[in-house]
Amino acid sequence: MSSSKASMARQWTTWGPVVAALDLVVAWGRDLQGFAVALIALCLIAAVLAAVHHAEVVAHRVGEPYGSLVLAVAVTIIEVGLIVTLMAGGGDKTSTYARDTVFAAVMITCNGIVGLSLLVGALRNRVAVFNAEGSGGALAIVCTLATMTLVLPAFTTSHPGPEFSAAQLAFAAVASICLYGVFVAVQTVRHRDYFLPVPRPGHDSADYHADPPGKRETLTSLGLLLLALVAVVGNAKLISPTIENGVESAGLPNAVVGVVIALMVLLPETLAAVRAARRDRMQTSLNLAYGSAIASIGLTIPAIALASIWLDGPLVLGLGPLHMVLLVLTGVVSALTVVPGRATLLQGGVHLSIFAAFVFLSFSP
Repeated sequence: MSSSKASMARQWTTWGPVVAALDLVVAWGRDLQGFAVALIALCLIAAVLAAVHHAEVVAHRVGEPYGSLVLAVAVTIIEVGLIVTLMAGGGDKTSTYARDTVFAAVMITCNGIVGLSLLVGALRNRVAVFNAEGSGGALAIVCTLATMTLVLPAFTTSHPGPEFSAAQLAFAAVASICLYGVFVAVQTVRHRDYFLPVPRPGHDSADYHADPPGKRETLTSLGLLLLALVAVVGNAKLISPTIENGVESAGLPNAVVGVVIALMVLLPETLAAVRAARRDRMQTSLNLAYGSAIASIGLTIPAIALASIWLDGPLVLGLGPLHMVLLVLTGVVSALTVVPGRATLLQGGVHLSIFAAFVFLSFSP
């Protein structure tokens, strides 16, 4: 029975990304109506679930923290392509898309994914245990990158409005990519043990002892993972006009578009983090959350800075006072959560409350 289920899982996780990619090719450039949008949404969900499966296969082969890094970088690179594509055709209307999407990614990862993972881990073991050194260092980089790229533009005076001048944007881009490079080097080489799951007697899950997949299976899963992520972001792009029209018709702020897109793009990481928490691998969940936040800023800002050379319209990066308050609150609460190396339902509930406040205030500022 178990082999039959495994065979079925392999079949749908293989065909899911393929069907979603074919759907993307057929629908690209067309004027989509209600039924077509619903079909694309189903394909997007299938691609997300398939991406989580293949990410876990690759992660099991390469081990932590490389597995978390693969998913975070893959999603972020394709997310950059989505942002650039949206900004290329929107003019002044899309000048805040990069800021809104990056800030939404930070709030989703640092509060939504972290809070949900802590909640699941604490429900399973009463106390969720992780490595404070690794998670604390990652959080410090998230706060630094977010402040340099999303807060400082609101206070600089070289350029009118919450924007960087060309020189300031170049500095922010170089600093972001350098910090991201340092983080990857520390995470994967110099202090790799800081980012490994904390072993707990009597809590070893079966995936610790299962044989890793073969090279052929790993390469196949890596290819299908990339295909699934392309399908996720591409299909998100296809339904984004429907989202934009719905947001405009409802009289909601334009920032809601960035929030919805970030939620869809980060679904694979969210599901993977929750599944890791259920297996008592809280450090893997935090690696996914903070690693995704770092990649989202550290790769997106340099790419957008480069793309701004030929993109028309302004590039607004500075946050407003409301979002700055939420960012500061997130940084303070995250530090209090990470420093002890242990967390309960309380910390999970606090992070989810901040995330709920972010979502609510995005719709009703």
